[in-house]
Amino acid sequence: MGSTVLSQAETEVRAVIAEQTAALRAGDADTLVARYTPDTVRFDLAPPLRHTGAEVLDADAVRAWLATFDGPVDAEVRDLDVTVDGDVAFCHSLNRMSAVPSGSGERFDLWYRATVCLRRIDGAWRITHEHTSTPFYMDGSFRSATDLAP
Repeated sequence: MGSTVLSQAETEVRAVIAEQTAALRAGDADTLVARYTPDTVRFDLAPPLRHTGAEVLDADAVRAWLATFDGPVDAEVRDLDVTVDGDVAFCHSLNRMSAVPSGSGERFDLWYRATVCLRRIDGAWRITHEHTSTPFYMDGSFRSATDLAP
């Protein structure tokens, strides 16, 4: 029985990640913030070092960020690994985001690392922690290694 429950839970968590990716592609700010808990801590690519509370749930801020692009944002999740134990899950993946910044006319393509932690609350998987990052070159330049791809 245990493996069936875990298998179902893993399927549900994978569906949450797919839903988040689809919402990003669709530019759906409300769906993007809907799965976060009010006490979520997010270590995001963008400053500051930590995003918490109402800031994480601010769909208007997400809409404003999405408006900085000409057209839709493309997104991909690769090598998603999900671990579930009871009502807690964590997953990690390599993610790609691609878009055209407003006024630039040129698309960027960025691979980054992601870790997402979730809790099952009242039967639904909710995101409680998220960490995204890019490595940096340790050659003294400290440049973000945004030119990497899996």
